[in-house]
Order: sequence, then C-alpha cells, then structure tokens
Amino acid sequence: MASRARPLSLIAPALAALLLALVLAPLAAVGWRGAGMSLGPADWAAVRFSVTQALLSAAISTLLAIPVARALARRRFPGRSLLVTLMGAPFLLPAVVAVLGLLAVFGRSGLLNQALVAMGLPPISIYGLHGVVLAHVFLNLPLATRMILHGWLSIPSERIRLAQSLGFGPSETFRHLEWPMLREVLPGVALVILVICLTSFAVVLTLGGGPAATTIELAIYQAVRFEFDLGRAAGLAGVQLAVGVIAVLAAWTLTRPAGFGAGLDRGLPLSAPTGWRRWGDGMALTTSALFLALPLAAVLWRGLPGLTDLPASVLPAAARSVAVALASALLATTAALTLALAAARHGSPLMEGAATLPLATSGLVLGTGLFLLIQPFAPPMSLALPVTILVNTALSLPYLYRILLPEARALQADYGRLADSLALHGWSRLRWLVLPRLARPLGFGAGIAAALSMGDLGVIALFAGERQATLPLVVSQLTGAYRMEAAASAALILVTLSFVLFWACDAGGRRAAA
Repeated sequence: MASRARPLSLIAPALAALLLALVLAPLAAVGWRGAGMSLGPADWAAVRFSVTQALLSAAISTLLAIPVARALARRRFPGRSLLVTLMGAPFLLPAVVAVLGLLAVFGRSGLLNQALVAMGLPPISIYGLHGVVLAHVFLNLPLATRMILHGWLSIPSERIRLAQSLGFGPSETFRHLEWPMLREVLPGVALVILVICLTSFAVVLTLGGGPAATTIELAIYQAVRFEFDLGRAAGLAGVQLAVGVIAVLAAWTLTRPAGFGAGLDRGLPLSAPTGWRRWGDGMALTTSALFLALPLAAVLWRGLPGLTDLPASVLPAAARSVAVALASALLATTAALTLALAAARHGSPLMEGAATLPLATSGLVLGTGLFLLIQPFAPPMSLALPVTILVNTALSLPYLYRILLPEARALQADYGRLADSLALHGWSRLRWLVLPRLARPLGFGAGIAAALSMGDLGVIALFAGERQATLPLVVSQLTGAYRMEAAASAALILVTLSFVLFWACDAGGRRAAA
C-alpha cells in the first residue's frame, strides 16, 4: 500500500510547482520586458487615478457597510435571510451586468435623470471618477457587509450576556464590544475591497469617461490592444503588482487583535435598542436593499423584451463562456482540493504559497505576461480560450483553497489516523472518505469558480478576436456601441447562466453530502 501511495504523494508538490510557474513565469516576463522602461505623464496619471478610486471605493464601501451589518446583526424581521442572500449576489454578479444596471438607473436616459428632467433639474453624468466609485460601491458594499456581519456574529455570547447583566447601554456596548471587533475586522475588509478595485477592469472600461479617468488595468489593455506597446504594458503591469504588494503590507500593519478570547459558540444576538436607533437601522436596511435591487431589476426589465431578437454573436459567445467556466471550475476545484488535502496532512508552506500567490496579481497582469511569452511562438489570438481558462483557474484558486482548507484539516484530524490504519489510500480514500465528507464545500467552491469565470472580462479582452469572444466581451462591445437594449438582453442571459452554474454546483454538492 505504501508503494501505491508514494507516487500519489508527489502529485501535490508537482501541482504546486506548476501553479507557481503559471504565475511567476508571466510576472518574470513582465519584469524582464518592463525593466528600464520609463512611464510617461499619462501613465503616472493612470497610477494616481487607480489608487484614488480604489481608496475612495474601499473607504465608502466599508463605512456604509457598518450600519447595514450592525442592523442585520441586532434585528430580526421577515425577509432577513433573503436580504442576507441578496448581499451575497453581487460577488457572483458579472461586473458588466452591474454596470448596465447602474446605467439603467443613473445613466443619461436612466430613471434618475428622467426624474430630474421631469422636475426641471439638470441631468447628472455617471461617467468619470464618481461613476467608477459608485459602481465599485455597488459591487463591494454587499461583500463588506457580509464580512463585517460575520465579525459581529463572532462576538462571544458570554461577552454579550456580561454586558447585559452590567446594564450596558448602546454607547457602552459599542465602546467595549463592537469597536474592538471593528478595529480588528475593518482593515481586512478595506484591504480586500482595495485590491479588488485596484484590479477592476470592466467597470473602468465602461464608466471611466476618458483619459482623465484611466486606471492601470485599462492603460495595460490599451497599450496591448490598440498600441501594441508591450514594453509600456509590462512597465504598467509591474507598477500594478507593486501597488498591490504595498496594499497588503499596509493592511498587515493596521490589523489589531480584538482580544475577546474564546467563547462557547452559543449564538446570542445583540440587544436591539428602540427609538431613533430602530428607525436608523430600518433606514440603513431599506436604502441598501433598494440600492442593490433597483439596478438588477432594471437589467431584468430592459433585457426581457429583447430576448427574442438577440444579435447573432450572443448565443455562440454564451456557449464559449459556459465551456470556459466549466473547464475553469473543474481545474480550480481539482487543484484546490489537492493542495488543501496536502496542506492539511503535511502543513507544507509550498502549498500555501502556490494557493495564495495569485492574489498578488490580476488577470490583465497575468495576461500581459502570457502574451509576452506566447507572442514569439504563436499568434496569441489562437490560444485565447485556453489562456483564459488557465488565468481564471489561477485567480479563482485562492478562494476555493480558503473554503476547502478548514474542512480538509477537520477531515484529517477526525479520520486521518483511522484511514491510515485501514490502509485507505489513493483513489479509494478519495472515493470513500474525501469526496463524501467534502462534497458540500466542493460544490460551493466549484459554483463560485464557475460564476467568477463566467463573468470574467479581463484576459479575454487582450487575446480574443471575433470568433473567440465570450459573453462578457460581447456585452461590453454592445454597450460601447450604444446598443443598450441588446446589451441588456445579453447581460440578462449572462447573469442567468452565472447563477444557474453556481446553483447547479452548490446544489449538487449539498445533495452528495446528504
């Protein structure tokens, strides 16, 4: 049995090395090509705009999420679970769909401008810095709310009971319980949103509003796609990587422990004060729900009439997107499971590094590096879909790894010795122990990977021609051509397919675990 298990033990290190090569080789190509390149004033303006919009988006999303998460933590009302579910939807929502929904509400002919014109007021423009920040807040406010809500729910019930027995009012509860938790959680929340906004592409491509509102990602795209200036693109990609590393280091410096200690994991909600605080919680929940629901409803309203008259490019692009999403989800789930099992069994830093490194980069940075590596040997356009699958696999892997690692550690602690004593190795161990016990997180993780890949508009924009275009790229092209009704219909198909893929994988995992 040991001889049969030994070759299998080599799979995880080999996979980790392959993943490290997949990320480090493009980064090395970027560094080599960009070495000695001097960026011009327009490039540094893009750097400043990237940092400015990311800081504003992270700060506004985090600050607005605090009252919403607090209201969800201390209020119980009909539809609460549905609202919490809605808070998770934008994470899976393709960015191009979110932009279309915001244009339907805040755009030139959107609901808000129609109301302003009817009242005799001048219309507003969504394009530029404020539009980019608005879109990022729409996409990231729910994520920040869920993360902060988890922090509120993690306050030990013993501390809450002690505060109640001491007669703490709302201000004392905030000072002694809520503020220490927020001091621990908020830097991490802001970091996640900052990194997401620094690597945002689809939002800025649509709402940037010209050279004055160009991010590093958009400048990379323009340098490769329109100017074919690979040296400039490589220099910008290096700056993008450096900015991301600085953001991570800053978050580590700011994070502090809350110091609550352990509890007995007995759930106890915070006391729900009455009076103006109750009305404030209700206003926070109502406003956030409308802010999230109106753009989604607008996409549905505008997209339904055009479903019977779709452009010819939509259905083939949808088929390519589904194929890319399924392939990416399969590869990412397999890789994440292999690394998580190896890390749980051996605790190797190689597995941790391979699974975490993609967070330090972005799709366009990896795409630029792969473009540099492929271009001397083959036309990059001919490999658009395989490259997109590989990049999507690498970028979704950290999320799946973090989902599976705690479950894999628990599995190893509970059943590892028993399985070893029964000589349960290889495929038998995977079939009879691992897959049944980890079916639920595997299905959930695969659903996230499929949905993220389905809505990705990054590396495909660098490589794809007309015959390789995926559905997000077609939606972006229709929006750029001001064919808003057709774009809304294509976006409706895109968001439907994204959620169907997520639901199918998640439900399949739950059924397998039952």
